[in-house]
Amino acid sequence: MGDMTRHRHIKILATLGPATSTPDRIKALVEAGANAFRLNLSHADEATFTKQLNAIRAAEEELGTPIAVLADLQGPKLRVGTMTKDSDGDVPVLKVGQPFTLDMKVDEPGTASRAPLPHQEIFDAIAPDQTILLDDGKLRLRVKSVNKDSAETIVEVGGPLSDRKGVNLPDSLLPIPALTEKDEADLIMALSKDVDWIALSFVQRAEDVVNTKKIINGRAKLMAKIEKPAALTDLSAIVEATDGVMVARGDLGVELPVEKVPGAQRRIVITSRIAGKPVVVATQMLESMIKAPVPTRAEVTDIALAVLEGADAVMLSAETAVGDFPIEAVATMNKVGLETEQDPAYRAALDQTGLPQENTSEDAIAAAASQVADTIDAKGIICYTTSGSTALRVARGRSRVHPYAFTPRIETARWLTLVWGLQCVVTEDAHSFADMVSRVSEQAPKNGIAQKGDQVVITAGVPFGTPGATNILRIATVD
Repeated sequence: MGDMTRHRHIKILATLGPATSTPDRIKALVEAGANAFRLNLSHADEATFTKQLNAIRAAEEELGTPIAVLADLQGPKLRVGTMTKDSDGDVPVLKVGQPFTLDMKVDEPGTASRAPLPHQEIFDAIAPDQTILLDDGKLRLRVKSVNKDSAETIVEVGGPLSDRKGVNLPDSLLPIPALTEKDEADLIMALSKDVDWIALSFVQRAEDVVNTKKIINGRAKLMAKIEKPAALTDLSAIVEATDGVMVARGDLGVELPVEKVPGAQRRIVITSRIAGKPVVVATQMLESMIKAPVPTRAEVTDIALAVLEGADAVMLSAETAVGDFPIEAVATMNKVGLETEQDPAYRAALDQTGLPQENTSEDAIAAAASQVADTIDAKGIICYTTSGSTALRVARGRSRVHPYAFTPRIETARWLTLVWGLQCVVTEDAHSFADMVSRVSEQAPKNGIAQKGDQVVITAGVPFGTPGATNILRIATVD
């Protein structure tokens, strides 16, 4: 791990897939700048998942750096049933202005005028004049009338429709839980393997988060994926209830008009930052690098904007899972992150978001630590933390001086690696003030934090080893 990669604030979350699941590839991704890995449960059975996870843990051991693992649940996928094909294998084409029926007749393959839709809950939820999108928004229908098991619609945007294409309902709040039976089984499996984060797909309301957190029961952190317009109306409650947030721009861009996605992204990032919850910007960040060794200028600008908005992490999906240039994609993200963070506009952009302080001792200490570290030009702010909450509050302030988390718990070190700026060091809890300073003196040079004679700011809790009691701030000189 070069010092440069390490002193980048924004983190990189890379998705593993067939292109990247060997220990060597994982190690190369970390060396190129990846801090955390996403395992996508839509595409992985338990054996694949376990193999990927073991390979990450082996790389973590070898590189001596904590790595976060995020298991991404598939969520409820709504799809049409099977469609007919003619003798040439061509599928039906829906024509603009034509009537089109959706119904529950699952055994009859669809034609150019109807399609099976085996989801009773959709017919219960839709109403006349609402929009139904098929195949990632490529086809658009307008509902004319609906009864208990069918809907009459008019085709507004036509095109070919093949088997099992996805259905999106941007205007309806669906009465379906975010956790399907498959998700629940996948969740239990992932928790038994000690993952650090669980990503919950298609969150519509805070209740979805609360119900899933009950099952998780503190065994991992929960990240709510915001990809439905309904989630935007309940955004503050969702952010309040969750441990982290993902701006899932793929589905968000299907259900929202695309021109609204950048504004929605900014709102989600700022809301999460104010609440002190880590926020990840995801989907299509380096899409062209799935097939090309270099990105487009627009993609580079997109990453830079996420950095300037103060997001905690940016994510790669297909680019590293199935792409031809996975290592290059991570290296590109790393370079853009470092370059953007060295631009004077970066600090100005971060300082623009006034984050209200809560009147807790954590917030008081976190704010004071940043101020003191800045004034004395300290080399780092070192947070002794068991649960991770103080380090999280220091990172929330986006301080000018680099934050570090020293923790006795590998689990805490792992989940915090997804948080802005935090470099995590696993070390025994301090037993006294002298012990605290001597640990810092030992770990700081080893981890590229500071050298002998440098000053650092330390936050901790007295009595030592009591979780959740950060109440001291100490300036120390590395000896």
